[in-house]
Amino acid sequence: MLAMPAIAQPGPPQAAPAVDYAVQLQQGDVILKDFRFGTGEVLPELRMHYATLGTPKRDAKGRVTNAVMVLHGTGGTGLQFLQPQFAQELFGPGQPLDITKYYIILPDNIGHGKSSKPSDGLRMRFPAYDYTDMVRAQRQMLVEGLKVDHLRLIMGTSMGCMHGFVWGQVDPGFVQAMMPMACLPMPIAGHNRMWRKASIEGIKSDPAWQGGNYTSPPVMGLRVAASLLQVAGFAPLYLQKAYGTREAADAYITQRIEASMKGIDANDIIYQIESSRNYDPLKTIEKMTMPVTWINSSDDFINPWDYGVAEDFGKRLPDGKYLLIKATDDTRGHSTHTWAKFWKDELLALLKRSEK
Repeated sequence: MLAMPAIAQPGPPQAAPAVDYAVQLQQGDVILKDFRFGTGEVLPELRMHYATLGTPKRDAKGRVTNAVMVLHGTGGTGLQFLQPQFAQELFGPGQPLDITKYYIILPDNIGHGKSSKPSDGLRMRFPAYDYTDMVRAQRQMLVEGLKVDHLRLIMGTSMGCMHGFVWGQVDPGFVQAMMPMACLPMPIAGHNRMWRKASIEGIKSDPAWQGGNYTSPPVMGLRVAASLLQVAGFAPLYLQKAYGTREAADAYITQRIEASMKGIDANDIIYQIESSRNYDPLKTIEKMTMPVTWINSSDDFINPWDYGVAEDFGKRLPDGKYLLIKATDDTRGHSTHTWAKFWKDELLALLKRSEK
């Protein structure tokens, strides 16, 4: 009896191999001469660092038509968007921000990453920047350095989300579509201000801080700030599922705090947190006439869903859509903004809705 040939059985679908977007980055600095801050302070040279993916495409008039700027949160950098939960979901062929079609701009904002910041040498004598200063510097970086005078899209997460609303004050006509994620367009007050203030005072109360002129890091103060920043960003349902024993929870939070303290500077953190002090786009939200899709998540400790204000603010956007992602044991609290699987279909819809 002849043996029948084996028939290959279909296996589980194979995930596409991860793309190393880091090797495709183009990075550079734009030096803004005599940059004047809202306080009146002037920095002779303000350095704005950026990274880009893709290639700018220009129309017959030479204007870039495919630029997308993605703005990071407090303490972050543009390179955070190379994380797989963001980049591998968005930048590949046929994906929402396919880099063969779009020119992706990932800046480090003032006080962050490789852009000018207090730890460069000025310490607490660095100009007291705020969100408006940061947006104005973004705009100058684009126009003067990258020769971009039009953005197809701004995406912003957390602080970057708030920067999106500030763009509505500074130059809304510059932006064709806006996708702010994980913020509220209201002053930083109440509990949001309180944990920020506690972080700042935790650093300043450490004797080693010495008014910002420390010779070694104020470790106790940094631990206070790092602990508060970690807890603020956590996702309770996810963590309960992933770390369901006391031992697992203790090990995780200890590791997270220790890791977050490495390579950070106390003065930089103070400035980063304090830059939100006068944020208030409430009176000018109607200026954001571009299509907007604004997304929050219901497990965001920093921006609680039950304030009952976001829906009303969303209605004030002339072409706006407000969405609240329901918490599950898979959403990531405040950091849901960086997990594209939860909202990338809405990004596709926004790009379609804002086509010209």
